[in-house]
Amino acid sequence: MLVVGEAANFAAYAYAPAVLVTPLGAISIIMSALLADVVLGEKLHRCGMLGCLSCTVGSAILVSASPEERLVQSVDEVWAMATQPLFVAYTICVIVAVLVLSLWLSPYYGETQVLVYVAICSLMGSLSVVSCKALGIALKLTLKGHSQLQKQETYFFATFVVVCIASQMNYLNKALDTFNTTMVSSVYYVLFTVATVTASMIMYKDWENQTANSISFQLLGFSLIVSGVYILNATRDAAPGFVAGLRTVFGSFAPEEWLESIQSRSLFGLVLLAKIENDELRPLGAHEGGNT
Repeated sequence: MLVVGEAANFAAYAYAPAVLVTPLGAISIIMSALLADVVLGEKLHRCGMLGCLSCTVGSAILVSASPEERLVQSVDEVWAMATQPLFVAYTICVIVAVLVLSLWLSPYYGETQVLVYVAICSLMGSLSVVSCKALGIALKLTLKGHSQLQKQETYFFATFVVVCIASQMNYLNKALDTFNTTMVSSVYYVLFTVATVTASMIMYKDWENQTANSISFQLLGFSLIVSGVYILNATRDAAPGFVAGLRTVFGSFAPEEWLESIQSRSLFGLVLLAKIENDELRPLGAHEGGNT
């Protein structure tokens, strides 16, 4: 199933912009949470349901406002995009940042700061995605009868994909071995998505013909997805109860008076509901006896 999922993800990058495909990876997080609740009996927190709803609404907004895929006739066009000065500058910045993080910062802060390993994964992941999309376009054109397999650019992109993914997985495994999985998943999703959307926006110019209104809706959808992912992961090990979940999500930023107000209203609602159910279940004679 994992192989099938990755193959579908690879195909999606060949047919849709990365600014759409990458954020929608949050759907897998929602499905994992729901299946764990149904199949494994891992109870989904009440605030986790709110996180699922936020991801779903954000995904719907993102899909409705997503840009159209740019038509590419050959891998030569993709190579021209990859060698444009702005994207070359981005690639150089990524490589320099990765070298600084891995050679100088990682030995000192890698075991204590989750951002070090996750930043390396995210930056290398952004390059792997745009290269993976280039390779997918080459294979798509080949299957349509316009073979791109004889061009050296195709094999360059394939090699670059392998190198980037190997580096990405190496540091992702280090992060998972060192830090809490929930923390790594949340930070990695946000950084990876931001880095990938940035790289795709520069190389493939996903927002070139987009209106300000369309871009605003895409950013809104992405923000809702990020919020939903954070809520889902933050409340995974939280104490039961909606208020306890809110306290975990907002931490010290949530005023205690506000939380106590919500809690008192929740308790009042539960007491009222219990009273209504008790009245409905009470025998008719008991009601009549009370009236007489």
